[in-house]
Amino acid sequence: MSDYELQLPANSQLVHDAAAVERALDALAASISARLASDNPLVLGVMVGALIPLGKLLPRLRFPLEVDYIHATRYRGDTTGSDLVWLARPQTSLHGRSVLVLDDILDEGHTLAGILDWCRLEGASQVHTAVLVNKRHDRRYRGLEADFVGLEVDDRYVFGAGMDYKGRFRNLDAIYAVEGAGSAPPAQRHSERSP
Repeated sequence: MSDYELQLPANSQLVHDAAAVERALDALAASISARLASDNPLVLGVMVGALIPLGKLLPRLRFPLEVDYIHATRYRGDTTGSDLVWLARPQTSLHGRSVLVLDDILDEGHTLAGILDWCRLEGASQVHTAVLVNKRHDRRYRGLEADFVGLEVDDRYVFGAGMDYKGRFRNLDAIYAVEGAGSAPPAQRHSERSP
C-alpha cells in the first residue's frame, strides 16, 4: 500500500484492487472492439471522471477512432436529469457518427441520459455507452443501462480509478468504498462530485 493510500478515510474499504481494474479495462476494450472496430467511432470522455479510464482504455483500442470530451453536470435541487449545465461541448461534429460515450460510473444516470439525448439531437447515427463501474440498485433513470461495463459495485459511494471522494483520490489505481456514504441520497453522480 502506498503512502497516499494510507491517507484514505478511516472508513474506506477496498472494493476492486488495481489488478481487477486492469482486467476490467482489458475486457471493456475487447467488448468495444468486437462491436465498434469497423465504425471509426468518436469516443467522448465525460469529464472529469472519465479522464483516468479514458487514458487507460484508449491504448487498448487498436482500431481507427477519434477522441473528444464533454463536460456537463446537472443542477442540484429540484431540476431534472435533462437540465444540464454545459461546461464544455465536443469540438468534433457528431452528425452521422457512431459515438461511444465513456464515463467513470453509472449510478442513477441523469447526467448520462442528458448527454445521450444531446448526442442524438446533434445527429449521431449510433450512441453507445461504456462505464468503468456500474452501481447496482433500482433507482436508474429511465431504466438506463450501459452497453459496456467494466466492473459492478454495490450501492456504496466509491472512489479511485477516476472517481473522487471530496475532490481527491481520482488517481488511485484501485477502487474503494466509503462506508456509510453511498447507500442514501445524495446519490453518486457528476452533479454532486467535485468538478
